[in-house]
Amino acid sequence: MSDQTPSNPTPAQPDSNHRGDDTLDAALEYPRVRVKPGRHFPFLARHPWVHAHALVPEKNSLRRGDIVDLVDIDGGFLGRGLINPDSKLRVRLYSFDPQQPLDAAFWCGRIDAALARRCLIDGQSVERQSPDQQAERLIFSESDLLSGLIVDRYADTLSVQFAAGGLLKWRDVILDHLRSACGARQIVVRIDEKTASLENIDPEVASQVIPESLLDGEVLYQQNGLQLAVDLLGGQKTGGYLDQRLNHLVAAEYCKGKRVLDVCCYTGGFGLVAAKHGAESVLGIDSSAAALETAQQNAQRNELNQLDFRQGDCFDVLKDLADEGQQFGVVVLDPPRFAGSRHQVRQALRAYSRLNSMAMRLLPPGGVLVTCSCSGRVSRADFLNMLVDVGKRTRRDLIILENRGPAPDHPLAVSCPESNYLKCVIAQAQ
Repeated sequence: MSDQTPSNPTPAQPDSNHRGDDTLDAALEYPRVRVKPGRHFPFLARHPWVHAHALVPEKNSLRRGDIVDLVDIDGGFLGRGLINPDSKLRVRLYSFDPQQPLDAAFWCGRIDAALARRCLIDGQSVERQSPDQQAERLIFSESDLLSGLIVDRYADTLSVQFAAGGLLKWRDVILDHLRSACGARQIVVRIDEKTASLENIDPEVASQVIPESLLDGEVLYQQNGLQLAVDLLGGQKTGGYLDQRLNHLVAAEYCKGKRVLDVCCYTGGFGLVAAKHGAESVLGIDSSAAALETAQQNAQRNELNQLDFRQGDCFDVLKDLADEGQQFGVVVLDPPRFAGSRHQVRQALRAYSRLNSMAMRLLPPGGVLVTCSCSGRVSRADFLNMLVDVGKRTRRDLIILENRGPAPDHPLAVSCPESNYLKCVIAQAQ
């Protein structure tokens, strides 16, 4: 496939607006795209996303995956990245050094740096994880300076998600190096339909299993003392939600001896760990029948008999439970992303407010609310202010016990605040 074969950079013609910067003149030159006047400041701060509306419209023959230099309106170098003319997120920047080529050695070096970062976090090599930590995130997109690439490891299998169409040109280089560096038995490449639509790529063509003959259904792994299964082909994104695994463990301590309601439970998440740590009972709610089937299998696999599951829309089920007069000692809210863009933030905050207000009806005084948001566009301050509004609407006091984020293998790049996406607040309702 042409998208998988790296192309040599095409020397750019001199830009009439180029300022003659000696550093840039000495550097490698690639085709240039210009930002509009006054739109260059985020890239001086090394933000990797260049949206189409920030660029000067120009006629060119650039193709998806071509290497380009981003320059200001006067031709000054800002960064180097890959372009996708079919995406609104037009350019993803990977280097801010004008003398750094984006070649195979560059991508392999970035992968090696991400893996070394996990060794720094874990205090041990990726290959020598303890039996209870057989799942982890190895590469986290912007946070590892590899925008559009996510890699999770489940036991001896890698789950890879390409969220940037431009990176597909380097797919073979990336996958070969991952397999060699991680000693993986198999790799599953996934591109979800929504991302494929935004990047204008064919998810069927882009997806891949290496080698095809090795994948035999679900992959089993150990986490938080449980044996779990993940469906890397039919599940969501890269399979499980590894970012929440430490929050599952912490929240379970508040669930001992209590009735627990796990809303948007997916394949078990919070509820399974709560049951493992002594919850009296757990009711898991999710809209996906397939996810609930996997959750039930996970419960049976670990001989956890105090879990029940109900399929349905979270808002509808919460209303029904409240109308029935049900009460729970702990309510967990872990909904899907409500805000995919900055234009959806207000709508998302209204949805969070409604969901949390409905959960408060199910909590007696002293009950514990575990409420989460994975919307990167919703800031932590906005999320906490939403909870203030919930307390006002329900005439209840919320006292925050813990204000948490993702597991350490999901680091934060300060240049990309959107990577500070996961909020997990544990609060007592009075």
